Amino acid sequence: MKESALSNRRPVPVKVFCNTIMKNPNTTRRSFLKASLAAGTAAVISGTKGRAKIIGANDRVRIAVAGLNGRGGSHIGGFMGQKNVEIAYLVDPDSRAVARRIDEVDRKGKYKPKGAADIRHAIADKDVDAITVAAPNHWHSLMTIWGAQGGKHVYVEKPMSHDVHEGRVAVEAQKKYGVVIQHGTQRRSSAKIAGLHEMINAGKFGKLKISYGYCCKPRGGIGFKSPGVSPNNLDWNLWRGPAVIDTFHANYVHYNWHWFWETGNGDLNNQGTHQLDVARWAMDPKLTNPTRVMAIGGRFQWNDQGETPNTMFGIAEYPNGQYLFFNVRNVNYDGYQRQVENEYYFEDGGKIIRNKYYAKGSDKGDDIKVPDGKVTPGGEWGSFIKAVRANDPSMANGNVYDAHYGCVVGHLINNSYRLGQNVPFNKKAGQFGDNKDAYEHFGRLHDVMADGVKVKDGANYTVGPWLTFDPDKEIHTGAHADAANALLKDFNRPGFQVPSVDKV
Repeated sequence: MKESALSNRRPVPVKVFCNTIMKNPNTTRRSFLKASLAAGTAAVISGTKGRAKIIGANDRVRIAVAGLNGRGGSHIGGFMGQKNVEIAYLVDPDSRAVARRIDEVDRKGKYKPKGAADIRHAIADKDVDAITVAAPNHWHSLMTIWGAQGGKHVYVEKPMSHDVHEGRVAVEAQKKYGVVIQHGTQRRSSAKIAGLHEMINAGKFGKLKISYGYCCKPRGGIGFKSPGVSPNNLDWNLWRGPAVIDTFHANYVHYNWHWFWETGNGDLNNQGTHQLDVARWAMDPKLTNPTRVMAIGGRFQWNDQGETPNTMFGIAEYPNGQYLFFNVRNVNYDGYQRQVENEYYFEDGGKIIRNKYYAKGSDKGDDIKVPDGKVTPGGEWGSFIKAVRANDPSMANGNVYDAHYGCVVGHLINNSYRLGQNVPFNKKAGQFGDNKDAYEHFGRLHDVMADGVKVKDGANYTVGPWLTFDPDKEIHTGAHADAANALLKDFNRPGFQVPSVDKV
């Protein structure tokens, strides 16, 4: 497939990424350890580099599923439900998970897949056509890159990247090897959402001012787990992979890794990746990355081992003046309002909330008749198989560009939070300049935390700085640039290093 296939769908291609990552002057023992590990040798998929083989319409598509707990089960069921598709490998560093999933597939009476702890075994098999990635976030890009290098098509769960740089490398891998890469943002397969966004971009409701996403689902604290020895069924070296982690504790495996920066990205780039992607999808299609971002939030009430915020308001401004707002609210309370959705606000004062259009000043919403928009049919699983059979990356519902740009905005908002300072919990803690909309929407979140969650006096918000960003070079400029650029690329353990753009 020629490189232009994706470019036709994404009018503005990704520019050359600046490989120079500025070092944080505040060196710690941990950052020194990471810098030392970074000198290790990058992993290589030997002898398998090349473009994906051509698959005939009647040929069986053979898939390796990596990551078998949680979302991996959905991958198995989803692809087993597709015609003439075989689960050829089940891959996980947890041997019990591998055995359990092999038994589940085998009992369905179709075939018995091979089991492996390391995805590289499946990539090295010339009969495997595609891999799907449902491993923890810190593995997503590296498996995607290895798969592309090995000529395998890739379905990768959200977020495609754990940091900005590795997402950029995944884009380059797709361009170089021509494979299909589809992001696990299922809403990209919705013809109705596509149709609504086509209406918005056509100016049906006027000019879009703010595209707003919510990831407000109740969660709980994770407590504390002491350092210890990993269980015998878990290959701890492979589970860690690229993540620089000193010791095992049970809050990593198998789900709570989401709430640690080395392995996860918090709910903003967990569940929130779906709503971030939808929010960015509705904006001007020529946009890539924001020019500046900031965040305010905290980890309230739980007093646990987790690091990522359970409450956040994020804001990103784009070159054309459009804004993306985002709201994370996970702390449960009596009367909790679950919101996993998107809203759209227009310059004339109109808005779309829950598929109803409200004119300026009106509290009565009108139903919107939305025609089907352009997507590859078949849902998230069927559309991927169609793209694989056609060997056409542009058919992916959520291609590598969509994945990268959607993830970047979340990473940047998170990075503002990570560089934040403590400010007393109050409604004026936000630093939004003259943006009245930001003050209004943050105020709503604050009222929920104060009146619903009943955050006590003496608590603090973490208020992140405004970070300016070059959307083409994908590097920070201006104030806080050194510290912010240090967060664009994680250090990786030897043997599991994400390659640089020029060596992918």
